[in-house]
Amino acid sequence: MTHLDLHSVLQSTIDSSFKGFPYLHPECALQDLGAQGWNLLRGDLPLPVAILKRSVLQENSRWMRRFAEHFGLQIAPHGKTTMAPQLFEQQLQDGAWGITVANVHQLLQCAQWKIPRVLVANQVIGPCEMQGLFGVLEAYPEMEVFCLVDSQENVEALANQAELGSGRTPGILIEVGVAGKRTGCRTEAEVLDLAESIHQAPRLSLRGVEGYEAVLRGPDAGATIPPFLQKLNRLAEQIAQAGWFAEGPILLSAGGSDYYDLVARHLQAPEGPRECLRIIRSGCYLTHDSDFYRGLFQQILERSPELAQWGPGLQSALQVWGVVQSLPEPGLAFVTLGKRDISYDVRLPVPEQHFSPGRHERPQDLSPEKYTVTNLNDQHAFLKIPPESSWKVGDLVGFGISHPCSTFDRWRLMYLLDDDWNVVEGVRIFMA
Repeated sequence: MTHLDLHSVLQSTIDSSFKGFPYLHPECALQDLGAQGWNLLRGDLPLPVAILKRSVLQENSRWMRRFAEHFGLQIAPHGKTTMAPQLFEQQLQDGAWGITVANVHQLLQCAQWKIPRVLVANQVIGPCEMQGLFGVLEAYPEMEVFCLVDSQENVEALANQAELGSGRTPGILIEVGVAGKRTGCRTEAEVLDLAESIHQAPRLSLRGVEGYEAVLRGPDAGATIPPFLQKLNRLAEQIAQAGWFAEGPILLSAGGSDYYDLVARHLQAPEGPRECLRIIRSGCYLTHDSDFYRGLFQQILERSPELAQWGPGLQSALQVWGVVQSLPEPGLAFVTLGKRDISYDVRLPVPEQHFSPGRHERPQDLSPEKYTVTNLNDQHAFLKIPPESSWKVGDLVGFGISHPCSTFDRWRLMYLLDDDWNVVEGVRIFMA
């Protein structure tokens, strides 16, 4: 079981400079927040505040572990979703093969937390980034690092940087792309040419093939994604037959948070004696969400109905709570959260729960047909409510989100809550 070096994180000082920390409370260490006796519904936390439901996180983590085991996969969750090392540790303890990151900045933070294996699912380009990548390899010899390439120029830059030092080099995966979409080689010939170049470079190690199937997101994804994954299989097979993979398991990776069921069924190891690890990289499964990924997960269950036997599956663990500050006219409430607090890049927030202090013992669930966010300003949510509503100024409203990444971007501190809305832990969020 992997335990990260989180001493400096847990000992870090939390004070009123952190949004969501009680204004007049003395500063304290992150590890002591759970001992303060705070409760969301009692009004102990300033609003808006971002919270994570502990029991839901645990269930989501267990579900994904079961999914990976069922299909014989490894998972390297994309760390940019949360950039929360305490959550990374939970994922690693639940069997994650490693953590995925998007750039050298995130890689360095993972190195400082002693994450043993990191996949940089991007090309590392530019002298500063290249020096940073190789600097991490030199400073953290126990850490395995992998990165992507899709051009001869990038291979040459990696080879040149490797020649400057005497230390280790990253494992390389060739990225396969789709015309008109994101990064990645467009043709099979390009992939094979790169594979041979990497194999011939004295100090570089070709370890696998990678792709991001979610660039084919859309109504035809079930038809367009399998051929893309089969292309990855075919290329890995050809490279393996040519003997161009370096020592160690062959890595075959795809799978964002949208279509990992298709990856599980269609990404196949090359034939032969070499060990191959099939790696998915979903980052959003742990917290999930209340709209966008919720809908995509329902599509996963429709494509793979046998998964329903495991229970309800992934649920939203992340909410942002605000307070009703104005009821200026019937049918309209203004709540104290906005674009600075909650994601809106995919869809607007989802009003999920309402709590009226002194009237409710627990939050009341809201019907999405009757309660709708119609607009966001920087610090205000426009919330359509039934005109006959008995809501009052000072009531609390909990919102679900679409796209966890861009909500995590807005917070340096979230609270982990138990099922009675007690704060049991503070969770630090780091710059992505």
